[in-house]
Amino acid sequence: MPKKIPPPAATLAAVLVLAVACQTSAPDPGAIDRDLLDVTVGQLHRLYAERKYTVAQVVQWHLDRIDRYNGVYGAVETVFRREALAEAAQKDAEQAQGSSARGPLWGVPVVIKANTSIAGQVTTAGWHGFTRAGHELIAPRDATIVAKLEAAGAIIVGHTNMPDLANSDTNRSSSYGRTGNAYDVRFSPGGSSGGTVTAVATNMAVLGNGTDTGNSIRMPSATSALVGFFPTRGLVSIAGIAPLDWLLDNTGPIARNVTDAAIALAVMSGEDSLDACTMAVPDTAQRPPYEPYLRADALRGKRFAVPAFVLAGEGIPFRGIPACVPEAAAEAIRTDEKEPLRPPTHAMFMQALAALRSAGAEVIVTDDILPASFAKLASRVGTYPYTLFGTNRFLAVFGSPEYRSAADYQRVVGAPLFPSMIGTGASRVMGGVEIEQRPFDTDPDAERNYRAPRREMLAAYLEPLDRLKLDGYVYPAIQMPPPDETMPQDGRVSHGPHSATSWVNMIGVPAVAVPAGFYPNGLPFGLEFSMRPWRDGDLLAVAYAWEQHTHSRRPPVLVENGLLPVTPAREARGSQAPAR
Repeated sequence: MPKKIPPPAATLAAVLVLAVACQTSAPDPGAIDRDLLDVTVGQLHRLYAERKYTVAQVVQWHLDRIDRYNGVYGAVETVFRREALAEAAQKDAEQAQGSSARGPLWGVPVVIKANTSIAGQVTTAGWHGFTRAGHELIAPRDATIVAKLEAAGAIIVGHTNMPDLANSDTNRSSSYGRTGNAYDVRFSPGGSSGGTVTAVATNMAVLGNGTDTGNSIRMPSATSALVGFFPTRGLVSIAGIAPLDWLLDNTGPIARNVTDAAIALAVMSGEDSLDACTMAVPDTAQRPPYEPYLRADALRGKRFAVPAFVLAGEGIPFRGIPACVPEAAAEAIRTDEKEPLRPPTHAMFMQALAALRSAGAEVIVTDDILPASFAKLASRVGTYPYTLFGTNRFLAVFGSPEYRSAADYQRVVGAPLFPSMIGTGASRVMGGVEIEQRPFDTDPDAERNYRAPRREMLAAYLEPLDRLKLDGYVYPAIQMPPPDETMPQDGRVSHGPHSATSWVNMIGVPAVAVPAGFYPNGLPFGLEFSMRPWRDGDLLAVAYAWEQHTHSRRPPVLVENGLLPVTPAREARGSQAPAR
C-alpha cells in the first residue's frame, strides 16, 4: 500500500478521493475527535458499518494527528500520506459499490517500525547509512507481516522512528532524531520500538508493530501504558525485518488494549517459507483466532511466580557470552551488567502483585525460583558470532538491488554497515577474546555457543512451572521509571530505561507487557507476564483479565510545543507534503 504510486495510479487515486469526498460531508471536528480518540478496532468497524465516517475521513484524521503532534513527539519518521489516502479512497469506493469483502483490520490505520520492509520505500532502520543519497535501502518487497497486515485491510500511515538498527534502550536515531514519551515528552519512551509506542499512544495510529531483540516491544510499551505482545518465536515471521540479531529478533503487535493486540497477532501469525522457525510450529501450539481465549475471569485460580534474579537485578549480557570466553572473564561481564530494581519500581510492582491476588491469582515470591544461577545459565546463550550471517541472509532477499550482502554495501558505499549488524561493535572483544563471525549453519561451535545452553536454559525455565504447577511468571517490564532525557542518567546522556527481560528472547517464550498504573510523576508503570512456549492464547487471556480487572490505562495529555527540537517527518518517496 505505501508503495510509490505511478502517475496513472496516482491519477485514479485522486479521482477516487474526489468522488468519495463529493458524496460525504466533512465530519464535525468535535464529534470525530470524541469517536476516534483511543478508538478500538471493533468500535471503528461499527462506525464504518453505521456509515458515520468514511475510511478516508478516518485516515485523514490520523494523518492530521501526525501533522499536529509529530513535531513535538517525533514518533513517525516517514509519512505515507498520499499512499494511505489512495488506499482509503479505494476502500470507500469498494464499499460504495456494495462490496462486503473485509479483513479483520479493514480500514484500520496502522504504523510500521522503520526496520520493517515496505516495498518501494526506504528501510531506514533508524540508521543514516541506509539513507545515503543514491544508496538508500529501498525494499524490493514487503516484509511478511506487512503483506499480511495489508491483506487484512490495514492502512499503513507511516514508518516509525527507532534507534540505529534497534541497538538502544532509548529512541534516538541517526536517520531522524529523538522520540519523546507521550506522557511527558522530556522523558524516554524506551527503545527500540519507541516510535511505534508514541505513535499509538498519541493516536497517530490505532496500532502498530514492534520488534524485540532484548526487550524492545515490551519495555517501550510499559513506558507508555500500552499492550506489547512478544509471541512465541516462530508464531510470527520476521522475514523482511532488518536484523539486530536474527537468533533473538521477534516481532509482534503494540496496541492500546488486549483485544486489538489479539486481532493483530492473529493477522500477523502463520507459516512463511522465508522464516524456517514458522515452519516448525508444533501441533499443540495455540493458533488464531485468539479472541475466543479472552475471558475476564481468566486470572482466577492461576498460579504465578516472580523470577528471583529479576528482583535481585542479576545481569544477563545482551546477546550472551560465547563459549570461548573463560568463566572468570564471563563472571566479570555479568557483574558489569547488573541492573538493580529501583525502589519506586519495586513499590509499583508490589502494588501490582496485590492487584493480581485480588483478581483471584496466587503469586509465589521466593529466592529459589529462577535464582541467580538461571541468569548465569542464560548469559552463556551466545549469539554474537552469528550476527553477520543473519545480516547477509536479510540483504540477500530484502536488500537494495546494488547491495545484497554486507560486502556489497562496503564495496558500493565505501563504508561498512552499522557495527552491530556485522559483528564489529563493542562486543567484538569479550573478556579479552576476539569474537569471530561464523556461518551458523556450518559452525561446529554453534552447539556449545548457542544450541546446548539454550536447551539447558529452557529446561531451567520450565522446571519450576512443572514442579510447582505454575501457569507462568510475573515481573516488572522495566527495572526503573522512564528517565528524564533533559538530565544526565548515571552521569551521562540517557541510554533509556533498562530491563532484565532479554532472557525471554534467548528461549523464545511468549511474554506480554500490560499497563499497571502510574508513578507519582504521571509516567506509566508496566507489568510483564511470560508463559510456556506456544501458549500464546492463554497469555492473551491473562493479559485481558488483568486489563478488565484493573482498567489501569489512561490516555496522555498532549502538548503542541515541545522543549526539545524534533526533525519534521519525511514524506514517502514520490509523495508531497500538503500545502500550508
